[in-house]
Amino acid sequence: MSSVTITREIDARGSYCPGPLMELIRGLKTAAEGEVIAVISSDPGSKTDIPLWVEKSGNELLTVEPLADGAARFIVRKHLRK
Repeated sequence: MSSVTITREIDARGSYCPGPLMELIRGLKTAAEGEVIAVISSDPGSKTDIPLWVEKSGNELLTVEPLADGAARFIVRKHLRK
């Protein structure tokens, strides 16, 4: 992941479904095409919800990083229009 520059990181720890996903959606709406947004979530449901939404929305899930505190960091690139 060293070649990817994260434009914005959203810390949604402590927020429950659908909070972290909604924070990611808000972040992507204001991001430019190709920008990379990271969202940190401690909600176990995010491990399913975020990847499914990212795929359905046409954006790109670059990686999911487990964090030491049990949370996960989802790194997403906003889709490029074709």
